[in-house]
Amino acid sequence: MPLNYLTVENISKSYGELTLFENISFSIHKDQKIAFVAKNGTGKTSILKILSGEDEAGSGSVIYRKGVKVSFLSQDPKFDDTLTIEETIFSSDNPILNIIANYEQALLNPDDTEAYQKAFDTMELHNAWDFETLYKQILFKLKLNDLSQNVGMLSGGQKKRLSLANALINKPDLLILDEPTNHLDLEMIEWLESFFAKENITLFMVTHDRYFLERVCNEIIELDQGQLYSYKGNYSYYLEKRDARIEREAVETGKAKQLFKKELAWMRRQPKARTTKSKSRIDDFKDIKHRAHQRRQDHQVQLELNMERLGSKILEFHKVSKAFKDKKILDSFEYTFKKGERVGIIGKNGTGKTTFLNILTQTAQPDSGKVIKGDTVKFGYYTQSGITIKPEQKVIDVIREFGDYIPLKKGRQISAQQLLERFLFSRKKQYDFVEKLSGGERKRLYLCTVLIQNPNFLILDEPTNDLDIVTLNVLESFLLDFPGCIIVVSHDRYFMDKVIDHLFVFKGNGVIEDFPGNYSDYRVYEDSQSTISKTTEDKKDKQSWKENKASKLSYNEEKELKNIESKLKSLAYDKKELENKFNNPDLTQDDINKLSQELQGIIDTIDTKEERWFELSAKLEE
Repeated sequence: MPLNYLTVENISKSYGELTLFENISFSIHKDQKIAFVAKNGTGKTSILKILSGEDEAGSGSVIYRKGVKVSFLSQDPKFDDTLTIEETIFSSDNPILNIIANYEQALLNPDDTEAYQKAFDTMELHNAWDFETLYKQILFKLKLNDLSQNVGMLSGGQKKRLSLANALINKPDLLILDEPTNHLDLEMIEWLESFFAKENITLFMVTHDRYFLERVCNEIIELDQGQLYSYKGNYSYYLEKRDARIEREAVETGKAKQLFKKELAWMRRQPKARTTKSKSRIDDFKDIKHRAHQRRQDHQVQLELNMERLGSKILEFHKVSKAFKDKKILDSFEYTFKKGERVGIIGKNGTGKTTFLNILTQTAQPDSGKVIKGDTVKFGYYTQSGITIKPEQKVIDVIREFGDYIPLKKGRQISAQQLLERFLFSRKKQYDFVEKLSGGERKRLYLCTVLIQNPNFLILDEPTNDLDIVTLNVLESFLLDFPGCIIVVSHDRYFMDKVIDHLFVFKGNGVIEDFPGNYSDYRVYEDSQSTISKTTEDKKDKQSWKENKASKLSYNEEKELKNIESKLKSLAYDKKELENKFNNPDLTQDDINKLSQELQGIIDTIDTKEERWFELSAKLEE
């Protein structure tokens, strides 16, 4: 029988007359990786807050196994803003972090050999070498490289990543996560997937990332109409069984049933996993283009929008350049948009994706070059800022401010009420006050305000954040029916795969690659390009390992040598980062003195470690 970590018994939650859920019960056992799925506004966040102790259930109980170590990742993490990133990491109650801190302190005083030996032995006893490598890797992968940066200076997204790093570093028995992929770029999400695949951490998470669900979770718990349903499988298994349940119970409308059937059919057509064996698929870009076009042909139009006609001139970029100080965003970028184009934009955080959208919509100006917009173009711009709430404004009033209907073909139309219903606002819900809506419901309403204006060129900047899976299905269906141009910036790979035809890949330093396929095509292509170099690296690593095994070093000395090599790489990176800071023209003399002292400290540490490295290396050559 698996070890039980947590039992939830008959919990309920109400706000005034609104009952979110009643008598909910479930349990979490060792090695389970559970996703919790529900529509926005039905109590997902409330349940997570009850589990973390931040909120109390109206009735029932939450019982943790004695001694179980739990970490929580919330949407709004709280930190001491006066601490640095490193101090925040080391302020947790993880004893191994204290051992590493003591060892690093001993390295700064090489003359005190007794203290060094004691610190070294303690590192050995608790196998802290691997742990140090792990936490440095986690911070590096989550782009938290400047450990001396004050937490108060971090953005909301960086704080969320620091909270995630803290949770992972503490290696809990049970990790409870609220939208873990929000504020992560695509590279980080894929690293996190592989991290969870190899680490023995029990997970309970709320996420809308369906590829993440498919690849990480082995069970899905769904809260629907106040009832809990459990599915012992991943996302595609859940779709299949949920569809069967809806059909069996006949409690949902035909549309909802259709939605999940279509979703399941689409899921089945996708490759089960990326593999470098698929290289032959992507050798010819024409093949990718053909498949991208074929994907669109598969869709049956349900909502024939009659938007304003786009003329022959839509949007043109002519040698557009943009930079912030030395950081290039665009470098003589040239592109002419065509009718019906669907472009996805991907790239690491900070490569200029949102700046590009602002230049495109002419809310920001380029340094040089021209952006020419056609006379018939009407933008619909969904930004990350969201909706502005007015006191005592009702949901339907927000939409009616922009219009009463969207025209459809053949003289038909869809009213503001019908649009809201399509995006899962019931007639009753339409007369609720906006301030009562959950975060996800507000995003859904904001989306409706963009669509009711009947644009013919949609720009969506991270539209999937905080939207539940059912809403995402509705949005995808709407966009597949949309006859105009679409540009999407999103880290939701599943959403991108369904909606877009080709990609602008922001590589950084002004380089933008136009790739003629969706995100999964691009990953297969990228993986195939790196196969040869990865194989070579693996061979080198194996050879190096064999040489080490045959060496004349003791076990402890081998560990120390490995640690020094890892530390030297980290120090070299820190040194380079610090040297780059001297390029800031706004530095005061005090700033320069402080940076100089920090740099000298790093150089001294490098010298000490290199000396010891030479000593140990000399033994290998005896």
